[in-house]
Amino acid sequence: MRFNTEGLFIKVSGVTNEDDALFSIGLGASAVGFDFGPSSRAISPAEAHDVVRRLPTGAISVGVFRNEMPQRIVEIANTLGLSAVQIDGSITQNALGYVAERVNTVLRSLPSTANLDLVRPPVGVDYLVMPEADDHDSLVDCLGLFADLTIRTPIIASGGLNSSNVVDVVQNYPVWGVDVRSGVEVSPGVKDPVLLGQFIANARWAYENPYVERHRDEWPS
Repeated sequence: MRFNTEGLFIKVSGVTNEDDALFSIGLGASAVGFDFGPSSRAISPAEAHDVVRRLPTGAISVGVFRNEMPQRIVEIANTLGLSAVQIDGSITQNALGYVAERVNTVLRSLPSTANLDLVRPPVGVDYLVMPEADDHDSLVDCLGLFADLTIRTPIIASGGLNSSNVVDVVQNYPVWGVDVRSGVEVSPGVKDPVLLGQFIANARWAYENPYVERHRDEWPS
């Protein structure tokens, strides 16, 4: 199921505490993401649950899982009342289908080396998140895929984004949304309010001043 959002979708990932989550949403982010796999930004389901239930109405919560069992993904998502799950790493088609049938929305992250067969995902994937790696080189490698209008699934650009390069990506490529992690941090899992505010403001400005057509109306709902 697609999100009911307008304008540019902005997700702040690697959120580890309530203050950063509420501040992100307050500044205009559409969603916050919680890392449940091995990560320097990992948060436990119990800790995330306390944050999720304090989010304002309309805020989107995304659980990020890497190489996790599908039953565990579904259990955490439904127990916490998450809006969506994001699947990193490897997963079989059967496992992906199992998750998609039992949660509201599925985001699938892919590496910059993904071929077109992967980029045109199977039934059950609502959004693509690319690249999976959080670095600028991987982001650059994905620019050609961002520009490929034959890809019918909305793409959320990620990987090495910051308040400077997000302008170029949003203005020049028909991405549906952006996902920031390390580019707005003072240390892993600790967001910088100034950097976060700059990122969101610049991303929204770029969306309102595009150099490309976005083809949003053509994306199937």
